[in-house]
Amino acid sequence: MILASPLAQSRLMFVAAFLTFMSIGGFPSFVEDMKVFGRERLNGHYGVGAFVVGNTISSIPYLFMISLIPGAIAYYLVGLQKSLGHFAYFVILLFTTMMLVESLMMTVASIVPDFLMGIITGAGIQGVKMLNGGFFRLPNDLPKPFWRYVMYYIAFHKYANQGFYKNEFEGLSFPNNQAGGSPTITGDEVLRSFWQVEMGYSKWVDVGILFGMVVIYRLLFWGIINKVDKVKPLIKSYMAVPPKH
Repeated sequence: MILASPLAQSRLMFVAAFLTFMSIGGFPSFVEDMKVFGRERLNGHYGVGAFVVGNTISSIPYLFMISLIPGAIAYYLVGLQKSLGHFAYFVILLFTTMMLVESLMMTVASIVPDFLMGIITGAGIQGVKMLNGGFFRLPNDLPKPFWRYVMYYIAFHKYANQGFYKNEFEGLSFPNNQAGGSPTITGDEVLRSFWQVEMGYSKWVDVGILFGMVVIYRLLFWGIINKVDKVKPLIKSYMAVPPKH
């Protein structure tokens, strides 16, 4: 019905899901960072708060560059809207999503220090969120109540996808090939009726929600590594095999 819109939806979903999914490749470096932090903390060089803040600030330039350069290549090659404002929003949303995924993987690294198990755990978490983000199955088709009303709203792909969709299709119109209808259909109608995008708020709200998730994951990361030294001895004592008499 809408020329090229399914293709555009697939392109945007690829950016939101698979490009961020590949960030699990950096998990081994996260584990090494945690090992270095453990030694530095025992030596009294810095505490948990300084590590979390320093890690966050130091990662921002790198995440911005890998959002800007590959994003620019992908954005203009696939024929998305060419205005500077749309491209700037695309980069900002991609950057926020990359920060969120890194925060998620750092949280996983603080719990699962093993390379292989950490990658499997992180990939599993992202896979579940991806499947509930509203692309593979539309929101109203997700099984209720858990997948529709819990997982759908905590999946960051929901907000990334909807932000990309709104940025690309709001304000556009397309030829309508259905008999008896109006000759054109607006991008807002496509988003609301066909892709079930929540149109009651701005695309910038999606960015704000994702940024809030970044803060939540960073605070969770801070809380876990702040308490891990107290929990590890308890786990080791519980798992220890009692001596035989």
